[in-house]
Amino acid sequence: MTSVGTINFNGQLLPAATPVIGADNRGFRYGDGLFETLKVKDGRISLADYHFERLFTGIDLLQFQPSTHFTASALADQILELCKKNGHLAQARVRLAVFRGDGGLYDPVNHQPNYLIQTWDLAETGPNPSSNAGPALNSNGLVTGIFPEGRKACDAFANLKTNNFLLYVLAALHARKQHWNDCLVLNQYGRIADSTIANLFYCKDGIIYTPPLSEGCVAGVMRRHLLTVLPAAGYAVMEKETEPSDLEVADEVFLTNALRGIRWVASFEKTTYGCQLVTSICEKITI
Repeated sequence: MTSVGTINFNGQLLPAATPVIGADNRGFRYGDGLFETLKVKDGRISLADYHFERLFTGIDLLQFQPSTHFTASALADQILELCKKNGHLAQARVRLAVFRGDGGLYDPVNHQPNYLIQTWDLAETGPNPSSNAGPALNSNGLVTGIFPEGRKACDAFANLKTNNFLLYVLAALHARKQHWNDCLVLNQYGRIADSTIANLFYCKDGIIYTPPLSEGCVAGVMRRHLLTVLPAAGYAVMEKETEPSDLEVADEVFLTNALRGIRWVASFEKTTYGCQLVTSICEKITI
């Protein structure tokens, strides 16, 4: 997605077309970094605490050495400042990328995090954005399938949103070739981890299931939110290792992410689903 207007690079506001990295950048060379995709609505970052907790967990795990000025509150202020500058405070998609600077594989110049903030008008990036009153459910269910090549490792880095996103990029290309809306990615054990841009939930006999973080899925902030609010709203929820065959007998399936909230899945390969329970969830929960 092409940037428009203004970007924030290391705290400096620049025209979006300004080059900000060189050929020696480790984020470019090695995928040495992390990113967050956040939603801003009415001047507020949705689920901000979860986003920044995940980000700083990753910063620590990837051995960055941030200054005392590199804080969640400072980043949040700069995100909202950029949204205001670009006229996106009402409803925005924000991408915050954090990456190491120049250097070779064994000799980075330093371990300070560089960062880039970009914003887009969310209303222009796709239908059915979530509202604060509850996510607006997509009217047409998603069509999905399995990415047959590549596997997600279940390691210490699996739950992060790292700049090394190749597996998901290829899965998204496969989905497009198959005319699917999204594609499910398997882990090293052949079980479902997540999708290219979302976490997976499915319903069977009134119980809502989702793969645990130990299965290699990204630690989605909407996933985390739902695991808190769904039980409080009276729903039975369990984390469970998920085989593709589990979806073949599921009653309903839905995907979640920070931008679109909940999206119901109409079909997975040859299996089709309704959306009665998913609809009731969207009517009861808030973001």
